[in-house]
Amino acid sequence: MLTAGLNQVYVGVVDDDESLRRALARLLRAAGMQPVAYASAEEFCADMKRPRFACLVVDIQLPGMSGVDLRNQLAADGIATPVFFVTAHDGPRVRAEAMAGPCAGYFHKTDAGSEILAAIRRVLASPAPGQ
Repeated sequence: MLTAGLNQVYVGVVDDDESLRRALARLLRAAGMQPVAYASAEEFCADMKRPRFACLVVDIQLPGMSGVDLRNQLAADGIATPVFFVTAHDGPRVRAEAMAGPCAGYFHKTDAGSEILAAIRRVLASPAPGQ
């Protein structure tokens, strides 16, 4: 999947927690990626100028449309962008809901940023489906 330098890799960050959204954006930028942050799934969907994302990091529990609903909507629209979920409310039901569809990774918000970054790099380094 990684055909260009990381500075041309766009990663969408969808989280209503401004401090986490900013921290993830800083982490991704420091790793040479181009983060684009959204405060809600609706904001993400309304962005008609959004780039083609290499992956998304999405909070599961968002106000309005949930992160899982966003992932399901993207899949229904034929968009196969890998989705990493983050949550502050881990539990068997939440995890099962996230894993019920395409899920590139699942993290608790207290997990180290290096773990999330390593998972993103693994997905970016793997061949895209059908290649």
